[in-house]
Amino acid sequence: MTRATDAVGAYGERVACAHLIEQGMVVLDRNWRCRAGEIDLILRDGGDLVFCEVKTRRSDRFGAPAEAVDTAKARRLRRLAAQWLAQAGLRPHTVRFDVVSVLPQPVGAARVEHLRGAF
Repeated sequence: MTRATDAVGAYGERVACAHLIEQGMVVLDRNWRCRAGEIDLILRDGGDLVFCEVKTRRSDRFGAPAEAVDTAKARRLRRLAAQWLAQAGLRPHTVRFDVVSVLPQPVGAARVEHLRGAF
């Protein structure tokens, strides 16, 4: 990845995190990494534990940001979530996988779309 791509991704994660906190969610972990990959955000939403993938694109010319979360990415995130849960020693009743799309706008706030239970 280039620095510009990394900067766009970091911006999107900040915007997504702020949006989810405004919605009443509590951040438990950010950018959790292990050898197999990374989970962008891990949150609590009431009684749900939420693993969240954030996708940011500079434009929707090639589709919405959430379209980048394909079957392989969803499978990887599920494996990573299992590793995080094992490491944390948690056995939550409800686990949810969300996707937040962030699309910066030429003027004003970025467009944010939160897909609850995306997969």
